[in-house]
Amino acid sequence: MKKLVLKVLLFVAFSYSSISVGTPLQAIPLTDVRITDGPFLHAQQTNLSYLLAMDPERLLAPYRREANLPVNTESYPNWENTGLDGHIGGHYLTALSLMYASTGDKEVLARLNYMVAELAKCQQQHGNGYLGAVPDGTRIWKEIAAGNIQADLFTLNQSWVPWYNLHKVFSGLRDAYLYTDNQQAKTMLIEFSDWMLALSNKLNDQQLQTMLRTEYGGLNETLADVYQITGEQKYLTLARRYTDMSLLTPLLAQQDKLNGLHANTQIPKIVGVARIASLANDHSWLASADYFWQQVVTKRSVSIGGNSVREHFHPSEDFSSMVKDVEGPETCNTYNMLKLSKLLYQQKGELNYLDYYERALFNHILSSQHPVHGGLVYFTPMRPNHYRMYSAVSEGMWCCVGSGIENHSKYGEMIYSAGDNQFYINLFIDSQVNWAAKNIRFSQTTAFPDSDSSKIVIHDSGKFALNIRYPAWVNHNIELSVNGKPVAISARPGQYITLDREWQAGDEINVRVPMQTTLEQLPDQSNYYSILHGPIVLAAKTLPFANETLNFIADSSRMGHIAQGPLCDLTEAPLFISDGDSFLQHIKRTDSEKLRFSTTDASMNQSAPLELIPFFRLHDSRYTLYFPQVNGKDWQAQKQQLQLVAQREKALAENTLDVIAPGQQQPEADHFFEGQNSEAGINGRRHWRHAHDWFSYRLNTKGETNPVLRLTYFGLDKDRRFDILIDNKLLTSVSLSGDKGATFYSVDYPIPSHLLPTDSHYLRITFKAHKDSIAGGLYGIRLLKH
Repeated sequence: MKKLVLKVLLFVAFSYSSISVGTPLQAIPLTDVRITDGPFLHAQQTNLSYLLAMDPERLLAPYRREANLPVNTESYPNWENTGLDGHIGGHYLTALSLMYASTGDKEVLARLNYMVAELAKCQQQHGNGYLGAVPDGTRIWKEIAAGNIQADLFTLNQSWVPWYNLHKVFSGLRDAYLYTDNQQAKTMLIEFSDWMLALSNKLNDQQLQTMLRTEYGGLNETLADVYQITGEQKYLTLARRYTDMSLLTPLLAQQDKLNGLHANTQIPKIVGVARIASLANDHSWLASADYFWQQVVTKRSVSIGGNSVREHFHPSEDFSSMVKDVEGPETCNTYNMLKLSKLLYQQKGELNYLDYYERALFNHILSSQHPVHGGLVYFTPMRPNHYRMYSAVSEGMWCCVGSGIENHSKYGEMIYSAGDNQFYINLFIDSQVNWAAKNIRFSQTTAFPDSDSSKIVIHDSGKFALNIRYPAWVNHNIELSVNGKPVAISARPGQYITLDREWQAGDEINVRVPMQTTLEQLPDQSNYYSILHGPIVLAAKTLPFANETLNFIADSSRMGHIAQGPLCDLTEAPLFISDGDSFLQHIKRTDSEKLRFSTTDASMNQSAPLELIPFFRLHDSRYTLYFPQVNGKDWQAQKQQLQLVAQREKALAENTLDVIAPGQQQPEADHFFEGQNSEAGINGRRHWRHAHDWFSYRLNTKGETNPVLRLTYFGLDKDRRFDILIDNKLLTSVSLSGDKGATFYSVDYPIPSHLLPTDSHYLRITFKAHKDSIAGGLYGIRLLKH
């Protein structure tokens, strides 16, 4: 059975047998591709409805507010009025641009043009090229221009990732120009770039790198695009300056220093590195971007193509947190990994990037949209028997809503590519395409992945080489015919099949890509398996708890995107009791028209067989897509251990009112972190935060009148003295002696009722250092019931 597992795990290597086509390629523009049927057309149309349901006036409100223009309606709630005001408005520009390019919808274009025109008024009001909705932005940028820079993981001069925020509207203007030829957007984009240039020229490289400690999105990528648009070298120079060298330097040396880093802070930076490399013909930067891609895709990604736990890169040799935590792969990460894959493919022409792109597109991106109401997913838990939360169009304003409305607007972008006299068919998606350079049209008709065949029709005559991807996951020989005549194939899986000839209008190519049901083990070789059919990840709907009614649509609270319902005892989640991976032989297809399978006759801890379906079709339910496997002789002992862990886990969860992971970006942002002279870092695999002055968070007591504060420390931290304050009233003073050894330990501090607010369930907890000392470090903060 070992042979099978190793074969299946070729996905983790993403078909390194792929060969380069030798020359840079270009994806066929969205304007020349139309999705014509299938799940991607449905997702595109669902997203169109979602986009049109959003209110431009509410998206524009924070921009008008910051420009001191009349505001005629309230901003959207959630992240849009709690510090990241305006970021969705920037994403909206891009999503509208992509949707118009993909569909030609006139209402979408009219809405885009209106948004650009109204934002132009805001930019003109500022008078210096600036355009943003960052709260109190005038103060922040004035301080930064003066060299007064206070940078942390996600705060810059007490503002929540302001450069990340600006990057969204910056990119939106670029896309409005590139995809719809909006000349006003181009003018605004250049004026905005010049504002950035003027501000940055006041800072030396060290000051600018200090500023880049704070998440800044893909500013370097957009600046590089401005260089390409204008041809002015100053923008490419600025793009290089806006590249975080603390991340890039080890990558240039082929060193993996990613453990513990906030994943989606890093990925856009490397997208920018790859973009700069492509424009500057910088081979070392391109190699570093490729090295990053390899470390993320082959060592830190799960079967659906996603990565990260609680938004951070976990150690490549330990995926335990991936199957235990409910904050699994973040959709934004995969959105950006697809951008990076596209850039690397276009530069190198290697098909391993397409293998990943296909896997992530079908299994993570497509699954992240609700097929009825269009709600978008932030975290996709890998924990067995958990579930996902979806956004409501007027309430959820997370980062993954912004990237999500872009994701489902651009499904045509990598189906086809071209170079010189070569045309490439990369993905099996029902569509039509116009190869404008040769004035040749194609159509592809397919029911993939329910069917393993596709028909390609060439509608115009011409001599060229047609290249059809031979997927690495094809486990039997691919079948191909031209006008009904079989074609002998010398290519191997992971390569292109090349048909170079004089083509006539009406020529028909039929291709069959046989799919096989396989297993994929977690990359750390722990006994968790994902089940696939071809590149499609299968999952099982699992039963809710007794008397449980789950809500799958998030409210507007800051942590509404997290599925915070009860955790399933892992002994009750579906698992296979077998000798190694022998359970695969018991998984049978039950429907010849749709992908449906059953675990009939497999030895499991379930009373009835499970139905397995493509994960992208599974919604509004608990689910399992990574199945534990245990040997029969070990099952009872493992079951007892798992039950003990589950009991402790359940008891802690039931007793927890609120919890914060110090030093981790989104948990801190969701708890309204503030601080002065504060730092965060990683000790082994644990994140921490401390301060030479102070730092604070907001916690929810949920009405508990005698809560207990539990803090986790590191045993070697010594000579650290600080006060713990509740709403500026002293709870206690702490002195860390450093005499507990290299271990983590927790201390409980009961909070008396007289320190609790009387008019709110929220309190602010502050850690304030004594003179010449340090507050913290804190490795965990948990508010418990009495």
